Amino acid sequence: MASAATALSFTPLINKKNVELSAFVSRSSVLSPNKSIPRKIVSVMSPQQTERKPSTTGSVKTAMTMTEKILARASEKSELIPGDNVWVNVDVLMTHDVCGPGSFGIFKKEFGPTAKVWDREKIVVIPDHYIFTNDQRANRNVDILRDFCTEQNIKHFYDITDLGNFKANPDYKGVCHVALAQEGHCRPGEVLLGTDSHTCTAGAFGQFATGIGNTDAGFVLGTGKILLKVPQTLRFVMEGEMPDYLMAKDLILQTIGEISVSGATYKSMEFVGSTVESLTMEERMTLCNMVVEAGGKNGVVPADSITHEYLKDKTSVPYEAVYSDGQARFLSEYRFDISKLEPLVAKPHSPDNRALARECKDVKIDRVYIGSCTGGKFEDFLAAAKVFLASGKKVKVPTFLVPATQKVWVDLYSVPVPGSGGKTCSQIFEEAGCDTPASPSCGACLGGPKDTYARMNEPTVCVSTTNRNFPGRMGHKEGQIYLASPYTAAASALTGFVTDPREFLQ
Repeated sequence: MASAATALSFTPLINKKNVELSAFVSRSSVLSPNKSIPRKIVSVMSPQQTERKPSTTGSVKTAMTMTEKILARASEKSELIPGDNVWVNVDVLMTHDVCGPGSFGIFKKEFGPTAKVWDREKIVVIPDHYIFTNDQRANRNVDILRDFCTEQNIKHFYDITDLGNFKANPDYKGVCHVALAQEGHCRPGEVLLGTDSHTCTAGAFGQFATGIGNTDAGFVLGTGKILLKVPQTLRFVMEGEMPDYLMAKDLILQTIGEISVSGATYKSMEFVGSTVESLTMEERMTLCNMVVEAGGKNGVVPADSITHEYLKDKTSVPYEAVYSDGQARFLSEYRFDISKLEPLVAKPHSPDNRALARECKDVKIDRVYIGSCTGGKFEDFLAAAKVFLASGKKVKVPTFLVPATQKVWVDLYSVPVPGSGGKTCSQIFEEAGCDTPASPSCGACLGGPKDTYARMNEPTVCVSTTNRNFPGRMGHKEGQIYLASPYTAAASALTGFVTDPREFLQ
């Protein structure tokens, strides 16, 4: 069906605004090999499709997508099709301080107070959400994690005991989705589940990764299995050289804006194309991180040399990557010419409320927040530092910096920024007048207790590198959040208005 998509004819759009926002995207829906494909043309052009890699699993009776292959292997089936319900063997289960206590409670209730988990080495427990707070219930959640992990002798528990100085806790990591990657728990071809909706981040490594609830997690703790319905797959082909002022956050905001927050409900979102292939692992993580904001079951990027290079010093566990077959069936295919895309934001109060950053230049803001599993990785801070360095100016609004993990925090103080004369991110941030980088955690992304650092306790307007902008998401129910890339967030901090980063990067 790929050839049919490539052969589409194209007609120009009438609405200029839609042309700008669609970044020249086309869409085709795959129904049946024997039926014609209805075409919804919303594009001026379509880049040439890159060659799809062959399967590593040998010959198959039915052509399958990456997600279908991963679930087939994990369910010990030779082939699967969308809609099949299968029992899947889980490779990694992750939980954190918000959902861990509930999951452990269900496990004990259903399997017995003295039951043992199915595999103590395949469970990863990462406190990260409500850590640096005086809220006693939040603190108690971490205690419950510690008690359970001690009782079960869980191998991968990243504990924190000294809340006053995170550096005194060598085992503490920070945001679970970034820590999973840094600690080598993400591997191509595997099934990774987590009690957090943004577990889909790990799909950047070519694996099936999705969030589950406490009840399912309690069952997995006892059995190592989960019942899953095989999702249909949407394919997103991103071609063209990505401009220096864009980041993966712009790509996923464009995608969500195109299909809406319900456009991928219980669908797999597969990202391919020359633009995707050029992204670093951290940028691929950003891309997959927000598929759940489109309703996606999982997001996935084919593993390649960049993936293998990232993993070579992080895991000794053998893995086998899989790739979609050439004749695999995709429910729909969307094609983007990224070279024509402009910096984007998602206006309040939905991730699909897409707009060009330059169209929002009159929006006055009160603060900027750079952090979270979406925008708190080292490369995110490096991008912000690049904008501050290029401007030579000081920020005009409070600018909060929350590194995702302890490793990111260390890198902010030790890794020189290219072209800075040896300065680190922390030095550039200090010169720009930003707040001192905070202790690594989820911070204010989910709001949290009222004493959470950078929480929006008043109805302020914030440009944020996080993933959701629903009312009350970062604290106050009347707060307004503009989702943006670190480039756009930093540029906005320098002006006090929503600002296109090209103002400082060109």
